Amino acid sequence: MKIKWIASLFVFSFILAACGGQSPSEPAMPTVEEPQPISIPTLTPAPAPTDPPAPAVSMEPSAVAPAPETAAVSFANDVAPIFSASCVNCHGGDQTKAGLDLKTYASLMAGSMNGAVVFPGSPSQSVLVQLAEEGKMPKRGDKLTAEQVQIISDWVAAGAPTN
Repeated sequence: MKIKWIASLFVFSFILAACGGQSPSEPAMPTVEEPQPISIPTLTPAPAPTDPPAPAVSMEPSAVAPAPETAAVSFANDVAPIFSASCVNCHGGDQTKAGLDLKTYASLMAGSMNGAVVFPGSPSQSVLVQLAEEGKMPKRGDKLTAEQVQIISDWVAAGAPTN
């Protein structure tokens, strides 16, 4: 009987320990101290920096420089004439090599059988501009001048408007 009682006490102590209880031989749990208030130092704002006075600006007409004028590139007035003179022999009318028709704005923007040739706003991604810059188009006849290529590139960079 004494062995059963010792075994029961041992099992009971084991269960209490496993459940987080304290056995009589363990010391009492330490008490938790109250948190101490934290003192926060008060900060004094630094004085605002003072800017030096702005120089006086004369508003006389001679002192104001005129703004540079940037002419918008027009498809109808600038780009289409280049295509008519150099490109539509192969890309318009009866012939549309690679499925690309450059006679109208709508047919140009429809692209070729390989996809879009103009990416509005991005001349560097536009196949039309790349081939003209590299001198690969037009294949027959005179190559486009640097000014003509620049006009097409500026038009694409401006978003390829229908104007």
